[in-house]
Amino acid sequence: MTESTGKESSDIEEMLDIEFNSQMLDELDGRVVLIKYGGNAMRDDEIKRKVIADIVALKDYDIVPVVVHGGGPVIKKLLKDVGIESEFVGGHRKTDKKAMRYVEMALSGQVNSDLVKGLNRAGCKAVGLSGKDGNMVIANQRKHVVQVDGQTEEIDLGHVGNVKRINTDLVKAIIKEGYIPVIAPIGVGEDMKDYNINADMFAGHMAGALEAARFVALTDVDGLLEDPEDETSLIPEMSVEEAQDEMEKTIQGGMIPKVEACLIALKEGVEEAHIVNGMKPHTILKQLLTQKPTGTRFVK
Repeated sequence: MTESTGKESSDIEEMLDIEFNSQMLDELDGRVVLIKYGGNAMRDDEIKRKVIADIVALKDYDIVPVVVHGGGPVIKKLLKDVGIESEFVGGHRKTDKKAMRYVEMALSGQVNSDLVKGLNRAGCKAVGLSGKDGNMVIANQRKHVVQVDGQTEEIDLGHVGNVKRINTDLVKAIIKEGYIPVIAPIGVGEDMKDYNINADMFAGHMAGALEAARFVALTDVDGLLEDPEDETSLIPEMSVEEAQDEMEKTIQGGMIPKVEACLIALKEGVEEAHIVNGMKPHTILKQLLTQKPTGTRFVK
């Protein structure tokens, strides 16, 4: 490691043939970095191992990683296997009580368990949680609003929720004992119903509640592209105001919730938010700890 940290050079630096920036390391020393992990980066075992290696490296450098994960592909497969059809409204999966049981099974029983196992195997101590544990995340039901013939209509999405409030006591206690929290995006409503919450939104709110120094959302492109068809059109940095102006313009489709999550995190006190390509090796470390970032950085 760099001299300012008082640690020896790491194997990961040698493997990447880069040197971490000492100022960046110092800024993150002992502070929370929240990583939202999901999508295609979860499908490939080799990519998964490399993401886990980055998370372990953060921990080794006295940075405090917290992981929030999604699991759309796993949910989709499980629902198909049990004969439940998925209907999407405005990008949200309508979820009745029966489907919610399988959604939770996929998120907590499979995705969360696999991540915890991978982190533990890599030498860290990880603990699997959902927003239900310790009343961590209280949710309210999300209604999808549409305009029909000039009239506003609400569509009931069932057990699909928004974050209402977060209690971080349990997560902080786990962090204090040296464990990495791995959190599934499920909350409980004051109506005592379980709610599936968009993982990006869940992660953005959690980053703010934990007073994270950085929020990192993994996706399958290099970041926000000026032209989605041109991989060389990466926008390396964008302010909150610029992002708000570009919503539904440069920022489209699946990138919208990720950018919205970044804006939520910044609004709630996170210093920087990043979108990086989780399909490429060590993008988390390169983005946060070097002078050669590979994704898009959002700032206030």
